[in-house]
Amino acid sequence: MNKQKIIETIAHLREKIRHLDEAYYNNDAPLVTDAEYDALFEQLKTLESEYPDLITADSPTQRVGGTPSQSFASIVHPTPMLSLDNAFDEHSVEAFDKRAKERLGLIDGEALNYFCEPKLDGLAISLVYEQGQLVTGATRGDGMRGENVTQNIRTIHDIPLSIKSSNPPKYIEVRGEIYLPKAQFEAINRRAEATGEKIFMNPRNAAAGSLRQLDPKITAKRKLRFFAYQLVANNDFGDTHEKQLAQLASWGFQVCALNRLTLGIQGCLQFYKEILEERDNLPFEIDGVVYKINDLVLQKRLGFISRAPRFALAHKFPAQEKSTTVLAIEFQVGRTGILTPVARLNPVLVGGTMVSNATLHNVHEMRRKDIHIGDTVVIRRAGDVIPEVVMALTAQRPAGAKMIKAPTHCPVCHTPVVFESGDTTIRCPNGWRCQAQLQESIAHFVSRKAMDVRGLGGQVILQLMVAGFLKTPIDLYTLTEEQLLSIERMGKKSAQNLLNAIEKSRTVSLSKLIYALGIREVGETTAKVLAERYPDADLSGLQGASLDALQAIPDIGPVVAKHIVSYFSDPQHKRMVHQLLNYCDVVVPKKTQLTHTSPWTGKSFVITGTLSGFSREEAKEALLQMGAIVHNSLTSKTDYLLVGDKPGSKLEKAREKGIMIVDEVAFLDMLSHST
Repeated sequence: MNKQKIIETIAHLREKIRHLDEAYYNNDAPLVTDAEYDALFEQLKTLESEYPDLITADSPTQRVGGTPSQSFASIVHPTPMLSLDNAFDEHSVEAFDKRAKERLGLIDGEALNYFCEPKLDGLAISLVYEQGQLVTGATRGDGMRGENVTQNIRTIHDIPLSIKSSNPPKYIEVRGEIYLPKAQFEAINRRAEATGEKIFMNPRNAAAGSLRQLDPKITAKRKLRFFAYQLVANNDFGDTHEKQLAQLASWGFQVCALNRLTLGIQGCLQFYKEILEERDNLPFEIDGVVYKINDLVLQKRLGFISRAPRFALAHKFPAQEKSTTVLAIEFQVGRTGILTPVARLNPVLVGGTMVSNATLHNVHEMRRKDIHIGDTVVIRRAGDVIPEVVMALTAQRPAGAKMIKAPTHCPVCHTPVVFESGDTTIRCPNGWRCQAQLQESIAHFVSRKAMDVRGLGGQVILQLMVAGFLKTPIDLYTLTEEQLLSIERMGKKSAQNLLNAIEKSRTVSLSKLIYALGIREVGETTAKVLAERYPDADLSGLQGASLDALQAIPDIGPVVAKHIVSYFSDPQHKRMVHQLLNYCDVVVPKKTQLTHTSPWTGKSFVITGTLSGFSREEAKEALLQMGAIVHNSLTSKTDYLLVGDKPGSKLEKAREKGIMIVDEVAFLDMLSHST
C-alpha cells in the first residue's frame, strides 16, 4: 500500500474500533465477536508499529475504550485503569515472557514467577476506601474517568462497606470484576420473558446493565457478585501480587479460588489448558486467563505502555462454536439502505448466550459459504449480539434444503434494489421513504454523539413514524405535547422531558450536526475534520465542496469524498439541511471566530514531542486561534513541524521533506506576532 492508502486504512480502522468501543463499553451492546474486534485492533497496532509517525494520542491503541455515561456523575481515577494486551496462541505468550525477561536483564533459563487468574467476562470496577470505609465505586470508563455508581455498588453483598480490620488503612483502592453468575442470568431472563421486559444477550451485558440502573433497588434484585483482583495503595501490604490478594481476602474481599502462582511460562500455559477444560462447568463466564508477574518490584521496573502494563497479559480463549439448524434467511435493511442477510436459527446456547440469529454479512459471504435453509451450520460467538455463521455442514444437508437468491426488491418498502461493489453489496435506494432506513436514520440523528436527544428510543421512534408524526429526522422539531401524549405508554412527564431534550438539542456543535446527518462513511472523527476544514454555520462550504477539494483533506479518501458529494446532491437531503439550520443554533469551531489574519493563517502544522509550556491540546488550540490548520500526520502539504522534547521519527522525516522545523521558543515568537 502507498502512504496515502495506509493513512486511509488507519483512519478507517480507528473509526470502526471507536464505534465498536462505544457499543461495547457504553451501551452494553457489543456489535461483533471478541475475535473480530481483536483482529481489527491487532491490524491497527501492526500498522502503527510499522508507521509510528501516524500514531495519534486519541488512537484506540493509546487508550482504554469507552467513555463515561452522562447518566451518572463521573469520577477521575486516582491512577489510570488500563486495559491488558491480548494473546491468542502459545507463541504470543512465550514472546511476552521473552520480552519481559529481556527488559529485566534476566539470563537464559531464569524463570519468572507468574500469578494466574481466570479472566472473568464482567465489568471492571474501582472501589476507594478511606479509614476503612467504602467511599466511592466507579466503572472503568475511558481509563482516566469512570461513572460514579457508588449507590448501586453498596447493594452488592460481596463488596464490604467497611474493611474487617482493627487498624484499617487510611486510603486504598481495590479493583475487581463485577459479574453475574450463569444461574442468576438465566433466572433474570426467565422473569423478563414472562413480563415482556428486555432479554439480556449474555451475563456480561446483564451485569453492566444491572450496575447502571438509576434505581439501586433494581440493582439489588439482580444479585451481582464481585471478585477483587488488584490492590492499589501507597502502603506496604506485601511485595508480591499474591500477598496483596491475601491481604484483600483478610479484609473481607472475595478473591477467586481458581487463582494460582506458577513458576515460568510453561506453568501459565498449563493453567490455561486446565481452566479451558473447566470453562463450561464454572458458575460464571470467563473468556480467557490473565498472567501477571508476581513480584511488584519487577512490575514497577517493567512499567506500562500507553494503554496496558508490560507485566501482565490476557490469554484469550478461542471463539466458542456450536452447531444448529437454519430455519430461515431474511434480509435486514440498515440506515444507509444496505441489505444484510441474517440467518434465523433453531435457538442454541453458545457460551452462555441463547443464539437465535446470526449474520451472513453479505450476499457474497452467503454464496461463498453455501448456506441453505435447513442446513446444519456452525455458529461462532465470543460475546457479541449477532454471532456469525462460520460454515455449513453440507454432509448433513437434508434433501429439501433451499438456496436463497439475492432479493430484487427491498423487503420493507419493495423498491427495486441496486447492486454495488461487484454485486457484493445490495442497497435499497429509497432513502427515508423506506421505513427501515427512516427509523435507523432518526435513531442515529438523536444518538449521543449526534444531536443527543435523551429519552427517544427505538420503540417511541417507530410509534411516532406509524402515527405519521415523523417523516424525516427534522420533524422532531415540530412535535407537540398532544402528539406525544397520543403515543402508547407516553405520560405527561415523559412527554415534557422529551420536548425539553429536543429543545436542548437545538444548540449543537458543527461537528455533531455533520455527524447527525448520517452521511455514509462519515463517522465522528471525519465529522470533526470536516467541521475544521469547512467551519460555516450554514454548511455552505461543505455543501459546495468538490471531490478534488474533499480528497485533498488528509483524513478523507475518494470513497468518503464521493459519499459527501452524493449526499448534498440529493434534493431531499438539501431540504432537510436547510430546515435543520432554521431550527438549530450551530456552534462553529473556535478558530472561525478570528477577527484578523496572521502570517500563519491557512498554514498546515503537525506537533511532535512534549512541549514544556503547553499541553498538546493547548498548543493545537493556540495554532487554531492563529488561523493555522493542525494535522496528526506529515504530508507533502505540511508547512511546519512544531517540535518538543523527544520528537521521535517525525523530526527526521520533516527534515527529509524540507518541512520548516519550529521549536518551542520560535512557537512563542509566532504567538506574539499573531495578535
